[in-house]
Amino acid sequence: MLYQYLTRLKRLALGTLPVLANLAAGPGLAADTPAGPPPPTVTVANPLAKRVTNWDEYSGRFQAVQMVEVRPRVSGFIEKIHFKDGENVKAGDLLFTIDPRPFELALDSARAEVARANAQVELAATEVERARPLLRSGAVTERDFDQRAANLSVARAALQAAQAATKNAELNLEWTKVTAPIDGRISDRKVDAGNLVNGGSGSTTLLATIVTIDPIHFLFEVSEADYLRYTRLAENGQRASSRTTGNPVRIRLSDETSFTHMGNMDFVDNMLNARSGTMRGRAVVENKTGLMQPGLFARMQLFGGEVDALLVPDAAVVSDQARKIVFTVGDDGIVKPKPVTLGALEGGLRMILSGLTAEDRVVIDGIANPMVRPGAKVTPQDGKIEMVAN
Repeated sequence: MLYQYLTRLKRLALGTLPVLANLAAGPGLAADTPAGPPPPTVTVANPLAKRVTNWDEYSGRFQAVQMVEVRPRVSGFIEKIHFKDGENVKAGDLLFTIDPRPFELALDSARAEVARANAQVELAATEVERARPLLRSGAVTERDFDQRAANLSVARAALQAAQAATKNAELNLEWTKVTAPIDGRISDRKVDAGNLVNGGSGSTTLLATIVTIDPIHFLFEVSEADYLRYTRLAENGQRASSRTTGNPVRIRLSDETSFTHMGNMDFVDNMLNARSGTMRGRAVVENKTGLMQPGLFARMQLFGGEVDALLVPDAAVVSDQARKIVFTVGDDGIVKPKPVTLGALEGGLRMILSGLTAEDRVVIDGIANPMVRPGAKVTPQDGKIEMVAN
């Protein structure tokens, strides 16, 4: 009897164990471990292969084609100023008047000296003509005749010196009117009326500066590697040298979103800067409106020849510290980063000069998802890259 009772208790305990296990698991919970979230979905596409015009971008500043410092050629007191600070002037416009009275007196004195020298010439010439027949008759010696002829030559030389002094006095009087040597925009005055200015050679007084506005130069520097690349392209006949050909440039100001100002190369320096390892270049740009001013910063695109490039959306390019990368998806659905070398924008797409192949599947949409990262599993969907019409 005791044995049968113990056997029933054992069977009862074994039967309640599954029930207790289910109660411990809690209501509504499955015994199996729940599955994780599905892989994120991304759109992938092959890069767009196209032969495009390569535009290399550089930074630089504008510089006036001509800049002239206005300085007096004669010394004196400024009598009057004839321009408004910062206005446009034409070549020949009167800018400053220096007190002309001392120079008028000098001119009068020079002209009087010319009259005196001219009278001396006439007298010496008369003496020679009177002595000529007397020399034949022997009334005048050859020595006396030669002396009179020499006096005539000295008088003529004195006349020439007086005439030269008169021209110099006239020139000095003319220089009392300081005029604009070129067309352009003038700076503010550096002296006011009533001040004494120094002219001539040596330490002269700066009165103002004038810079030309249209056209205007754009100065920039290219790296040694870019200089060698351009040289190789010229040697291979793929792109003309900017030393001999005005290769086109496009310029964008700091508040603009597109390169709308057109110009052409007109100068490449004759040596590289040993410190910076760069070559200086210059373009000339039309500036009819006067918007571009000397010293203004801008970005420039220089024609770099025709290249075979792969194009991807600019949003598909990710910065990884100092590198630029794009995400690609392999056949296994794993995200793989690829470092790339970027070119300019073309038709709304970014040129990839190296780092990609035409068979790579680039992530073009869904890249903002934090789960889309190198080594992650994704679900790719096919898309297409198309250029935006200009």
